[in-house]
Amino acid sequence: SCCCLRYPARFERRQPVSSSKQPPRIKMSASLEELEAKAAEKSKDLETEVVHRIRITLTSRNVKNLETVCANLKRGALDKKLKVSGPVRMPTKKLRITTRKSPCGEGTNSWDRFEMRIHKRVIDLHSPSEVVKQITSIPIEAGVEVEVTIADADEEAAK
Repeated sequence: SCCCLRYPARFERRQPVSSSKQPPRIKMSASLEELEAKAAEKSKDLETEVVHRIRITLTSRNVKNLETVCANLKRGALDKKLKVSGPVRMPTKKLRITTRKSPCGEGTNSWDRFEMRIHKRVIDLHSPSEVVKQITSIPIEAGVEVEVTIADADEEAAK
């Protein structure tokens, strides 16, 4: 036999398959009824977990601290794979006070103008309330006020 008549290494000789052999049957560990019962239990668990529409309102006089808290909240929510919208930047409130410089009222009419700016951000989440507790447990910067409002998403969809 000549070496050129041999099959190349990438070709393998296969044994002919006889039609009398049937493929081995796989034995299932659970019956169809048991599988249906497990699926029904899982769907009940999912239904009991109510998804809420949660609005987190952040207010502060310091923009830098406010933006870092917003970024941390959003990052935590996206890590949990929640539906997040925001942060929405609300209009800045400017509280102005104008007073006379002179304590006695005499002298030149000179005035001081003081202003306090209050910045506000709104973040909306769609998630169960247990998850929100985990997300809002992040460290919050000094001077940032957090307000959490929870509403059912089903009620909002009905309106």
